Amino acid sequence: MVLIVLGLVIWSAVHLIPAAAPALKTKWVQTLGPNGYKGSFSLLIIIAVVLMVMGWRHSLPIWLYTLSDTIDRTTIGIMAFAAVLFVAAKLPTRIKRIIRHPQLTGVALWALAHLLANGDSRSVTLFGGLLLWSIVEITLINRREGPWIKPPASALIYDLIVLALGAVLFSGLIFVYPYLSGVKLGS
Repeated sequence: MVLIVLGLVIWSAVHLIPAAAPALKTKWVQTLGPNGYKGSFSLLIIIAVVLMVMGWRHSLPIWLYTLSDTIDRTTIGIMAFAAVLFVAAKLPTRIKRIIRHPQLTGVALWALAHLLANGDSRSVTLFGGLLLWSIVEITLINRREGPWIKPPASALIYDLIVLALGAVLFSGLIFVYPYLSGVKLGS
């Protein structure tokens, strides 16, 4: 469990710096240069992900709660929507006129889906931590950026591309899930 928490702390700290401590980010960029900043940021995020995955796989789960067996369908639906939102952040889509932070909202939904499906201690720690981080990140970014100015309407083709790419991302996640988690879907 310690590795999960350490990974969450690194993940959260590195991601929150631009929104919560812009002066620290500026100093980081000045010290390492733009490429050094991007490289060290990416390296720290990779380390955080590796720690979270290793921590989750090597922690003994203690069951805290169990929801209905029918929650699996809901979880799959939320996950599919989260994948679409994650992709939508990178293209000019109509989704951005409805949801200010589609990528972070996608992460929050992804974490929520996992909390619905997994009531064990390691899952609650990991996904609860990521859900909390995404909510704090959204709040800090909103505070930094001020009132939301909705982007102009985009062409329908971008929405179709996002749906297709979201489906590909979701399918890829379903494929790699057993290798990352060590758990077969439906188990």
